[in-house]
Amino acid sequence: MKKVLIITYHWPPMGGGGVQRWLKMSKYLRNYNWEPVIYTVTDAEISIYDESLLKEIPPGTETIRVPIWEPFGLYKKLTGKKKEEKVQPGFLDEGSGNKMLQNIAYWIRGNIFIPDAKRFWIKPASKRLIKYLRNNEVDAIISTGPPHTTHIIALKAKLKTRVPWLADFRDPWTFVDYYDKLKLSRYADKKHHKLEKEVINKADKTITVTWSWAKNFNDRGVFKKKVEVITNGYDPADFKNTNGKLDSDFTITHIGSMNADRKPVLLWRVLQKIIEEKADFKLKLKVKLIGPVDHSVFSDVEKYGLNDHLEHIKNLPHKEVIPHLQSSQVLLLPLNNTPNIDGVVPGKLFEYLGAQRPIICIGKVNGDSARIINEVFAGIVVGFEEEDKLKQLVRSYFEKYKQGQLEINSSGYRKYGRDLLAGEIARVLDGITL
Repeated sequence: MKKVLIITYHWPPMGGGGVQRWLKMSKYLRNYNWEPVIYTVTDAEISIYDESLLKEIPPGTETIRVPIWEPFGLYKKLTGKKKEEKVQPGFLDEGSGNKMLQNIAYWIRGNIFIPDAKRFWIKPASKRLIKYLRNNEVDAIISTGPPHTTHIIALKAKLKTRVPWLADFRDPWTFVDYYDKLKLSRYADKKHHKLEKEVINKADKTITVTWSWAKNFNDRGVFKKKVEVITNGYDPADFKNTNGKLDSDFTITHIGSMNADRKPVLLWRVLQKIIEEKADFKLKLKVKLIGPVDHSVFSDVEKYGLNDHLEHIKNLPHKEVIPHLQSSQVLLLPLNNTPNIDGVVPGKLFEYLGAQRPIICIGKVNGDSARIINEVFAGIVVGFEEEDKLKQLVRSYFEKYKQGQLEINSSGYRKYGRDLLAGEIARVLDGITL
């Protein structure tokens, strides 16, 4: 087999969405004649543990761990967090906190820690990686970000060893949805763009996960090489074991982080109105949130009188999340109403496809998430302000639920299986190593 070294910050026992793409790709790459070597961190600040994912690592996989120092102790002191508190990614805040101190921390994050708060890993990881590549036969390297620190490590290795390099952007860099929150100075903004340009121009191939993000990269006219798309997906093996039993309540389930800029206030308002109109709906409704939730979401739930209908499960191992998806009556996918909304396709969407339960997506009706949902007939997409449409949809789903007929006839979703997508990765790797 050919050998590919994958530089990733996110790796078990870390949990969360950032782990899934390359954990699952690694699981299936051997089917396409590529042996993965994992290059990752030790001593990391882990916000979510999921030791069950360790069992997903292909047996015999070589894993190289390099220590990292992260400035989260400073961040916690600055924002008044306790030492034992976990720092959530993506500007999610589980407590109200001091907003002024948080804004200062965001400024430091964007202007001092370039490209990100993992930057102190660059020097030790680059030095050890270059030595490893010179003493071990490796056919290609992959860097996956964020954190984009991984791309800088790969860049340094590429310049020293000339090993073919695939750069993978699970999220954008300079047009990510939270870029404006970093409160960047002109110098810092210029530095981020310069590093992004250097990574894409020096990599042998760059991929991202959505069509709109690839178009954004390619339309900017500053990169020498075209960015291609290999989407995220779901692992068919995760969905084999099901008892086929649906929840007795009318459950609306969301998994993963729910940030302040992704909270579905429109849905809360609609649910409140239907509760006032239908007594049976009030008796049967349950909203299930599985994962970290911003404190403002709970405030909104209380505001709309939904506290008695809410079940919050802060954290579950991935293998225990899947049964919740399969038994839920409806799956909820709220999107961020941000400038790059077209390309926002949360990884949870593909897990929803695997679960084969009706999806309610609140977002842009012609964005990339809508494209996938409509393409495979997995549910309905409602615009950010389409309250009447959402209300009619929820009522319709509820009536079908009462009749035992709430199902979808999804088709074509199988192409988003991780086992098949690993073949797309292998195709790209074969192309840059000829």
